[in-house]
Amino acid sequence: MRRRSLMASGLALAAVPVLARAQTPDAQPSAPPAAAPPQGGGPAPRRVQALSLLGEPALPGDFRHWPWVNPEAPKGGGLVLTAIGSFDSFNPFILRGTPAAGTGTLLYDTLMAPSADEASTEYAHLAHTVELQADGRGMAFELNEAARWHDGRPVTAADVVWTFNTLREKGRPFYRAYWGDVSEVVAEGERRAVFRFANDANRELPTILGQMPVLPKHWWEGKDFTQPGLGLPLGSGPYRLESFEPGRSITWRRVADYWGRDLPTRRGTNNFDTLRYEYFRDTTVALEAFKAGQIDFRMENVAKDWATAYDFPAVRAGRVKREEIRHELPTGMQGFAMNLRRPQFQDVRVREALGLVFDFEWMNANLFYGSYTRTTSYFSNSELAATGLPSEGELMVLSAFRGRLPEQVFTSEFRVPASDGSNSNREHARRALGLLKEAGWTVKDRRLVNEKGEPFAFEILMDGPTFERIALPYIQALQRLGIEARPRTVDAAQYQVRMDAFDYDMTTEVFPQSLSPGNEQRDFWSSEKAKEQGSRNIIGISDPIVDALVELVIAAPDRQALIDRCRALDRVLLWGHYVIPHWHSRSFRVAWWDKFGKPERNPRYALDMMSWWVDPARDRALPADRSQAG
Repeated sequence: MRRRSLMASGLALAAVPVLARAQTPDAQPSAPPAAAPPQGGGPAPRRVQALSLLGEPALPGDFRHWPWVNPEAPKGGGLVLTAIGSFDSFNPFILRGTPAAGTGTLLYDTLMAPSADEASTEYAHLAHTVELQADGRGMAFELNEAARWHDGRPVTAADVVWTFNTLREKGRPFYRAYWGDVSEVVAEGERRAVFRFANDANRELPTILGQMPVLPKHWWEGKDFTQPGLGLPLGSGPYRLESFEPGRSITWRRVADYWGRDLPTRRGTNNFDTLRYEYFRDTTVALEAFKAGQIDFRMENVAKDWATAYDFPAVRAGRVKREEIRHELPTGMQGFAMNLRRPQFQDVRVREALGLVFDFEWMNANLFYGSYTRTTSYFSNSELAATGLPSEGELMVLSAFRGRLPEQVFTSEFRVPASDGSNSNREHARRALGLLKEAGWTVKDRRLVNEKGEPFAFEILMDGPTFERIALPYIQALQRLGIEARPRTVDAAQYQVRMDAFDYDMTTEVFPQSLSPGNEQRDFWSSEKAKEQGSRNIIGISDPIVDALVELVIAAPDRQALIDRCRALDRVLLWGHYVIPHWHSRSFRVAWWDKFGKPERNPRYALDMMSWWVDPARDRALPADRSQAG
């Protein structure tokens, strides 16, 4: 992710982009254009071609391609991938509709391109250079004069301005939260877009603006941006839409004269002539399609299937390859999320009790073949995760809220409940019943009821059958407390609608994190976003302390301050018991039909399938009917 944090294609799980100097290939190194004169005699703006939040960019100004790619990778052939559910729109930027796979990542270019090998670093792409104001109150992007839309018209600063204003006014609520500290954006000439900031405290704002996809203003004139639709879209990216069957498949074709094909951010990538997504209603059917040779590449997210479903003839014959590729991505938080807008989840003692009877150890041994690690932080697999007792730096952050936070935030290490793996932990059940009794719930006739005699009952909403086998053992554990929990599986489109409207009791949700958390935290946790349908604050957290900590994270002046503030936020969220933490994996599990060449290594923070290529000899060696490939 619906895991909204994950890309449906599985092509790339990219790190957030940085600040370094980069030039288009085949150009001689030269000094960047002169910066605009400072106003009021202050320091001159700084011109760069890369941005970084964690230090200096690793690549020199004249780098010619990403370090992990094969710059001579051949072009050609096709890649067929899986998508789950359906689609009815080519507009991925609005609440309405279900967008087609690849619409955002293949069709549109961004101002800067993230390095999947560096944390929080991005390099010049649509923008040739970036100008940073010395006072931190603004920046400007100078667009690459070669940048073109697929209809041949130039990408202009007016497109940048129109995109920003349109997404913030009419796009998903995320954009309003993410770009909330931008006060104004204007075009100063055909290729210069200037952003002015409301303050100088948001140090990551230049980086997140660099991630912005740019849309064609002229194509959208006369169209209603708020409406989903299947009109053929216009982009500037490496692929254009070739054909589609609504809800069933979509084919993207590589743009042969793509304006950015020789940029250092593109060389050696986008090697497939065609990318086709085949849609399936559920992951079980999609797996069978892969085994039959209808799908070329698969990222496996189900531990049981990885352990048991890949012993078929093509694997034994070496026609299908499998690999676990290690990564260094922060894994964030996945868990059963409770909707605080529902009265039964508003008491923290109830939420803690529900977590006590979730038996991860039993599930890991019996369902996951021991392949997962329990998640214990909202910033797991990173230095931002809170561990042990609060450090001196964390206590300095938290001390401003002493008396308003539970004392254990300051004095105790947060630990997720651990069991003996029997799925019948009596001690945890007794503790859970005690907490529920304190919160006003009692067991009568084997049912947990409140003082009005109303039963404790709720629904666990799911978007596919994969999580049913996790939900059912948990439901059985809840039944032993007298709680009636019901599984409810709906299709992807209905799930999206219900989640955008906060129409759920409990669901599985992923809260992804980068190595440089910032503005996106408002969308996850802020009181304002708890009221805004379509936001990522699906839990409904509305706490002034959390609001203040989020703003402290965004305004962190240096790396150590960011670490301390993220850990402080992590502790407050954990002690709030808002989710029942699940698990994470530190590798990508991938399988593919042996028709590809690939780089010698994978980048540290992504699975970069777009740097693979079709090997003609391997492709010819596969049987025409792959179902007979064993």
